[in-house]
Order: sequence, then structure tokens, then C-alpha cells
Amino acid sequence: MTDLLSGKVVAITGAASGIGLACARLSAAEGATVFLVDRAKEQLEKLCAEIGPSAHPVVVDLTNPESVAGMLPQILEKAGQLDIFHANAGSYVAGDVADGDPDAWDRMLDLNINGVFRTVQAVLPHMIERKTGDIIVTTSVAGHEPIQWEPIYSASKHAVQIFVHTLRRQVIKHGLRVGAVAPGPVLTALLDDWPKDRLERAIASGSLIEPKEVAEAVLFMVSRPRNVTIRDLVILPQAQDV
Repeated sequence: MTDLLSGKVVAITGAASGIGLACARLSAAEGATVFLVDRAKEQLEKLCAEIGPSAHPVVVDLTNPESVAGMLPQILEKAGQLDIFHANAGSYVAGDVADGDPDAWDRMLDLNINGVFRTVQAVLPHMIERKTGDIIVTTSVAGHEPIQWEPIYSASKHAVQIFVHTLRRQVIKHGLRVGAVAPGPVLTALLDDWPKDRLERAIASGSLIEPKEVAEAVLFMVSRPRNVTIRDLVILPQAQDV
């Protein structure tokens, strides 16, 4: 590795699996102190032990405002600063609206939208005071395209995509950078809701990407010179035709 993040402090939500875990592993390998934020306490502790002494668990329920309020104090108590915050946690619900479960939609929207808004707002005062920092949000290609089999999920990602664009303009004056990484289908647990035949076809055709490939894209974003912002980085499997 090249120590691109040497001396940096990174916090990643949804870090117990998938894209978040891949980003945590790569950040640690590149020299960062990494805080894995998730509600899965035992899993976080196990993963941090595997990653090494630079990794620390932060147990937070992102749908609970009081729990979110305790996130940054835990990070600052151990590291004294936060340089990169990656709002990555999210869930997935697909299917026809006519047959959908509005309660499941509510749970997803709370995590995918409010979870991003609240956690980003929680870290902003610290970064503004320091006049430096990077905020990355995991959106989706569904935040750029109307994907017909996932209308509610797509709506949630459109919401956070606009949040990224407007927030970036607000905090430019404070020296902060804000960007979105928007993957196509990634081989994670979020695809458990896909029909089995569709998932099998996607794997066979090379229409999925690996979490580590998204992590490498995020590393590229946060390791640019400070005068460069990668506002949107869409990363797709070669076979995806959107």
C-alpha cells in the first residue's frame, strides 16, 4: 500500500459488511485510523480485531437520534479529530409499488435518508471548526437513473444525491469537500431481495461489481489534492447498460 491516508481519521457507517467494510479495510491499509460505525456490536468488535489496532468499533443505531448524537464524541475521545466521514449505511427494498409494504418503505427511507442527514449534520460542526474535512455519501446509480423495479429505493437515492450537491455548495467556504460515490449493483447482502434467477443471471454475465472496487473509488476521491473535489463518481460493472 502507499499510505495515502497516513495520519487521517476516518469514520464509516454501515461498516460491518459490504462496501463499508471494504472501505474500512482499505483505509486502514492506507495508514488511517478507522472507526467502524454500525449497530452490530459483536460483529464490529470481531472485524476490528481482524483489521488491527488502527480499527475501532462505534456502536450506533442510525435510526435513533440519541444514538447518532453519541457517535462523534466517541470518535473524538479516542482520536481527537475526524478527517473523513463516509455516510455509507443503507438498506434496499425493491418491487412494484402496488404490491409494496409501506412499513418496509418507511424503515428503508429512515435509514437511507434520515440516517445520512443526521450523521452528516453531527460531524459538520467539528469539520467546520477545523476548516477541513471530507464527506462521502454512498448513493447509487439509482440516484441518477429511474430504475423501474426499485422505485422507492431509487427515490431515496435521488434524495441523498441532491443533498450532496446542495451541501457541497454550503460548505465550500469552510474548506470542506462533499462527494457521492454511486455504484451500480454490488455483490453484497443488499441484493438478497433480488429474485434468485435475476441474481444468477447478473453474476453469470459480469453485471455486478465487488465492494473492494467501490472502496478503491472512494480512496481515489478522498486522496485528491485539496483543490480538487470529485463531486460524483459513478462506478458500474462493464456489462451494465444504464
